[in-house]
Amino acid sequence: MAIHPQVRVVVRPYGSPVPLGFLAFGIGMFLYAALNAPWVKAADAQTIGLLLAGFVAPLELVATVFAFLARDTVAAATLGLFAGSWFVAGLTTLQSQPGELNAATGYFLIAFTIVVVLLGVAAFYGKPFIGLLLVVSAFRGLFSAIYELGGGKGWNEVGGWLSLVIFCIAMYGGIAFLLEDMLGRDVLPLGRLGGSREAMEGDLSAQLRGLEDEAGVRHTL
Repeated sequence: MAIHPQVRVVVRPYGSPVPLGFLAFGIGMFLYAALNAPWVKAADAQTIGLLLAGFVAPLELVATVFAFLARDTVAAATLGLFAGSWFVAGLTTLQSQPGELNAATGYFLIAFTIVVVLLGVAAFYGKPFIGLLLVVSAFRGLFSAIYELGGGKGWNEVGGWLSLVIFCIAMYGGIAFLLEDMLGRDVLPLGRLGGSREAMEGDLSAQLRGLEDEAGVRHTL
């Protein structure tokens, strides 16, 4: 395709936001485990809500912005939706009474779980490790939804222990993506596929292929 010689497309490099997103996500899941397993007193729920809304959510939001700037739509959409969920979880935990059920929260979690599953399916095409994390997270969201809808305290406790498993997965992913970005190669296996693998192993021309069709360059979304 011919491009007018005065047209210039500037691609600015950014640090990868994925390690930040993973590590903040893992901390949030550890807090869920502490609350739901439960390891802390019910009276500490408001403190956990404050930590989710004031620490985890803002970091996820920062990671979201830079994921969009770095042209990774799947990562940005995933981080953005979770950033919103951390704000919601933190604020609802802050204002709720210990042990109080909320059907509205349960229905929100069902809808959110469906979205997480869809994101997980998309992630499996390029980054199956992220897909695995999302699928496991979807089960945790489903267990929490069942609890909020009156399924019994046991579902919440199972979700709490599953949060600990997710924390471990997220910590592995955070350090794996961090080392990969620092050293420019796989250190801990992430199982990249297709375009995601080419992004790490291909040359500059591979990164710019199809740039004219990307959001921000084409004239319409």
